[in-house]
Amino acid sequence: MSDMLDIRSSWLSQDELEQARERLPIVYVEAVPVRTDSWGRVTSVGLLLRAMPDGSISRALVSGRVLYGELIRDALLRHLEKDLGPVALPRLPASPTPFTIAEYFPDASVTGFHDPRQHAVALCYLVPCDGDCVPSQEALDLTWVDPIEAASPLFQSEMTNGQGRIVRQALAFAGVLD
Repeated sequence: MSDMLDIRSSWLSQDELEQARERLPIVYVEAVPVRTDSWGRVTSVGLLLRAMPDGSISRALVSGRVLYGELIRDALLRHLEKDLGPVALPRLPASPTPFTIAEYFPDASVTGFHDPRQHAVALCYLVPCDGDCVPSQEALDLTWVDPIEAASPLFQSEMTNGQGRIVRQALAFAGVLD
């Protein structure tokens, strides 16, 4: 289709990205990968282990930018495959409506979601994955934990920048938490 945008040509150079981050909110997708039973109830939550820029280790969600001209569903699938591998078999939601939106700011006191580089708007999704998930790219590990354990203070303390709150919101959205 000649009238379709080629998203491969929409990558910004590092300098262009830094300039954009200083002037514009950047759109992201974030996914909370889950395993479900035959009734659709969440049985486990997949949390990545990542090395952070400051050298610390943190539990994290699948997350990444939406490219210019890229459909939200395509961005979500791209980041799920990048972080969980090509055979994760994610079941994308029928609608691109997120269960919540998180606004990240350089100042953590604004919303509790923090990204020191930028103002970012993250569309957040709960995504069941049926296949073999293997951490890839920048992820060190992937751990599947019981939903109540994922919402526990211990796991919440291992997540940074407010992402633990997104896990709790995802589990409440799925009816696991009150």
